[in-house]
Amino acid sequence: MVEILHVEICQKIDSTLLQQDIKDAVKAELCLLEEVILNSLLLGTFFSNEIVKTHVESILCSLNNEKSRTKVKGTNIQLYVYRLVQEEAAIETMQDDNGELPVAANCILPSKEFHGLWENLYYDSGVKENLLDFVETIAVFSDRLVDPNVINCNRVVLLHGPPGTGKTSLCKALAQKITIRLGDRYSHGELVEINSHSLFSKWFSESGKLVMKLFSEIKILLQNPKALVCVLIDEVESLAHARKACINGTEPSDSIRVVNALLTQLDQLKRYPNVLILTTSNVTEAIDLAFVDRADIKQFIGFPTDLAIYKIYASCLKELMRTGIVDQDTIHDMSYLKMLGYEETSETKHSLMLCELSRQSVGLSGRVLRKIPFLAHALYLHTRTTTVPRFLRAMHLAIEKQKEEEFN
Repeated sequence: MVEILHVEICQKIDSTLLQQDIKDAVKAELCLLEEVILNSLLLGTFFSNEIVKTHVESILCSLNNEKSRTKVKGTNIQLYVYRLVQEEAAIETMQDDNGELPVAANCILPSKEFHGLWENLYYDSGVKENLLDFVETIAVFSDRLVDPNVINCNRVVLLHGPPGTGKTSLCKALAQKITIRLGDRYSHGELVEINSHSLFSKWFSESGKLVMKLFSEIKILLQNPKALVCVLIDEVESLAHARKACINGTEPSDSIRVVNALLTQLDQLKRYPNVLILTTSNVTEAIDLAFVDRADIKQFIGFPTDLAIYKIYASCLKELMRTGIVDQDTIHDMSYLKMLGYEETSETKHSLMLCELSRQSVGLSGRVLRKIPFLAHALYLHTRTTTVPRFLRAMHLAIEKQKEEEFN
C-alpha cells in the first residue's frame, strides 16, 4: 500500500499567487529531494525555487506513522495550501437577568495562534492518528450522503482523563488540522469554544434557555456550507452532569433542564455535514450516560509515557537552542538510540541523559513537563546562556523538586 505524504503549505499572507501554482512549485521541489524531515516546519527559504521562497511561509510534511523522515519517491503526495488568520478570537456574549455573560469565544481557522500546535503535542502512538481517521470518515460519509438514520454518527468526540494532559489543546489542534486538510471542501473553519461555567447561570432557571440560545447562534454559522464549524465544550460535565445524581440535589429540575437542552441540541446538530463537536472531561463518571452514549469516539488521554516525555523534552531543548539560551547540540530521536542499542558514545551521551530524565519524570502531567525547562533555568542556572549538560543537570533538580511538591 502506497503511503500518503501529507504536505501542508502555509502561503504568505501578502501572496496573490494561485494555490495551484504554489502546489506545482512545491511538488517539483519535493521531488528533487531524496528524503524529507517529517512533523517539522520547513521555512520557504529552505528551498531553491523562487516561487516557494517568495510565496511560501512554511511547509510541513507528515505521514500517518511515527517516522521522523521519509523518502519522497514512492509516496502519494497530497498538498494543502492555506493562509493563517491573524485576528484573535472574538468573545461572544449573551444577555440574561444578571447582565452580559461571556458564553463563547469564536476563532476563525486556520489561526496563527494554533500554528504548529498539533506537531508539538506528544501522546502514545495512535492517539492523534485515530482522531484524524475519525474526522476523515465523517467527511467521506458526508460526501457520499450516507443516511445518519441508518448509520449513526453524532459527530461528537470526547477526550477524557486527568487534568493537565493536553485535552483542550488537542481539541484546538485537531480543529486547526482538519480545517487545513479539508481546505478543498471548506473556505475556513470556525472554532466556537463554549464557556460552560457562564452558561450554567447562577440564575439556574435561565441556564437551559442560554444553552438553547447559544446553539441557535451556532446553527446560523452552520448555514454557510463553506464553513467548517468546530464546537469545543471544555469540562463538559459542567453542562452534561449526570441527571441521576441531580435528583438528590437541591435544584434537580434546573440541572436536568440544562442536560436535556444540551442533548436535544446535539441531536439537532448531527444533521449538518459541516459540524464537529469536541468535548473534554476530567471526571467522566460525573457525565450523564446519555451524553457519553452520543460520543462517537471516546479517547482516554493519560499522563505521558517516558517515550512521549522524551519527545516533549527534546522539543523544549530544540526551542531553547533556536533562541540561543542553550548552546547548539544534537539530540537524537529515540528510534536512533534504540537502533544503536542505547550505547553511550560522545555522540549519544546527552540524548541518553535526556532518556534518564524522561524516565525520572513519569507521573508528571504534560502541563508540568513543559514547565520543567523554565524552572530549571529560573531556579538552578544563573547565566543567560548555558551548555546542554549543565541544562540537563538543572532539569534533573527541577524534576526532583516538582515531584517532591506534588507527591509529598
